[in-house]
Amino acid sequence: MATPDFIRDIRATAGHQLLLLPGVSVVVLDDAGRVLLGRRADTGKWAIIGGIPEPGEQPAATAVREVFEETAVRCVPERIILVQALKPIRYPNGDRCQFMDTSFLCRAVGGEARVNDDESLDVGWFSLDALPPELADFDLTRIKRALVDEPTWFDPTTGE
Repeated sequence: MATPDFIRDIRATAGHQLLLLPGVSVVVLDDAGRVLLGRRADTGKWAIIGGIPEPGEQPAATAVREVFEETAVRCVPERIILVQALKPIRYPNGDRCQFMDTSFLCRAVGGEARVNDDESLDVGWFSLDALPPELADFDLTRIKRALVDEPTWFDPTTGE
């Protein structure tokens, strides 16, 4: 994920100290029930789509924007899947942050899935019984919750 300019500006004065930042992750399903994934340029692994809201941007708008920017797929938000404070992370340059992630279920409504920016190496639709084996628990948990059409609760003791 490329670092937005507004975060670079904060880092210019805040240095490497821990920043609490908003984040959005998106489970996009098509009419066939397949999930949209991108192979991340930074890790080489498949993942659901995600990003950081711009200042003043609503999280649902961020979800729609990020999906289009990364995959050229147009989508509409259907519901929030999960809101979760993620564990703090340290980047190789020493920057520390902790994301407050809002996860959305979105429905694809147009566009052809393709790499649409430099954050992805590949983009594709996957049936639920053929997800890439390297998909992280973070992604699997959100996909699982997206498929349940009822409220689910985050259990802080298990992280699910």
